[in-house]
Amino acid sequence: MNINLNVLNEVTAFIWAEADMLDHAEYRDWLSLWEEKGTYIIPIDPKLTDYENHLNYAYDDHHMRKLRVERLENGEAISTSPKANTVRSISRVRVIEDKDNQIVLRCAQNLREFRKEALKHYTADITYHLVRQNEGHLKIQRKIVNLVNSTDTLSGISYIL
Repeated sequence: MNINLNVLNEVTAFIWAEADMLDHAEYRDWLSLWEEKGTYIIPIDPKLTDYENHLNYAYDDHHMRKLRVERLENGEAISTSPKANTVRSISRVRVIEDKDNQIVLRCAQNLREFRKEALKHYTADITYHLVRQNEGHLKIQRKIVNLVNSTDTLSGISYIL
């Protein structure tokens, strides 16, 4: 196995920054990480890969990501009040593919949420499809969040995974 440490360090720094933005409610900065046609997906069935034709917890295009952020920022949705405090830990980053300015990577995420005097824990296997723009900047083309308990009953999640 040949590991390009420069690419691994670059993508790890990128997804760590994304996690930090989400934990600190920097949603406008988070939106800027996305390619306009990118999709944010949280499937219900972790075995399926045809996300477009199956039910998902989230299947957000650019417009839906903006609406999700607006709901989080304005607090009008009951599920966002009170605001959840979150801390994400990202580990086990592995570059699966790196060619033609496209990078596919997989990582593990452990997320702790404190809301309404309850501490909850969510674990996910995340796959990122990143694209390198002309300036060399990375953008998210696709983010797939496979919750390890996605087929179980989930309580309302009032933030972005």
